[in-house]
Amino acid sequence: MATTESADGDSDQLFVLTAVMLTPAQFPSVLGDDYPEVCAFLGLEPYAEGYGLVLGQDGSGARWTVVTEDVTLVSCAIAAWDCGMEYDLSPGEGSIVGALPGWPLALAVSAPGVPEPHDPKPQEGDPAPLSPPDAEEWGPAQRRLGADEIALQWAAWREQVDDEVAFAEPGDGESEDESPHQGVRRVLKEARGYLAEPPPPGRVRSSFAAGEARTLRVDGPGWSMVARTDDIAFVLLDEEPGEVHPVGRGPELPGLLSSLDQLAVRPL
Repeated sequence: MATTESADGDSDQLFVLTAVMLTPAQFPSVLGDDYPEVCAFLGLEPYAEGYGLVLGQDGSGARWTVVTEDVTLVSCAIAAWDCGMEYDLSPGEGSIVGALPGWPLALAVSAPGVPEPHDPKPQEGDPAPLSPPDAEEWGPAQRRLGADEIALQWAAWREQVDDEVAFAEPGDGESEDESPHQGVRRVLKEARGYLAEPPPPGRVRSSFAAGEARTLRVDGPGWSMVARTDDIAFVLLDEEPGEVHPVGRGPELPGLLSSLDQLAVRPL
């Protein structure tokens, strides 16, 4: 297990448990609809270069989130871990922006040989410890997690949709009767609006998919959309707990997805 300097700058070490990217193209969706919103949640400036977040425990078992500007190091560590390889994630002292008490994400693991994870004892002037958003009840956090799951398990979700499903049709957004579902119609209209007025970084993200297609993740106030540029889309709404609405390609969706893909930020 890798180690790095502790949050309070003394000789203790931080036992690294995991790390996540925080860039316009890659960030924990559960924390916000776009990159600036997630940065605001963490109290960070939304610099275009982004950050890496290193989550771990100090020798007393306290939770800390170390923020580093060495995005490449964190990306390499995550890639190695995903392949089952060891990687010593130890950001250089000069790259560390700061250390935040607590964890912004829920972790089911802990460092061996140290006390159970707990928030550090607050010092005067310290920010409140980070804690994960409540995703137990349906709301923005759970809606975004649902969209994450669809993007990860696209094939499984796509298999549940056949020709007998009543698709919502994109349309051009002018008639009240174009879509059987007004919430979906609103989402598609707002997504088209992004083409005229680009949204904050991270609202539209594009990642690899099978073949020459791309997986699109588009978020907005109260909604998330996951789509494949060569296929259909799925829409989730805050006002409809647990519901997933498939959107048929029709004559409009292919062009909309293609235009959104050109607008999207992509992982380096």
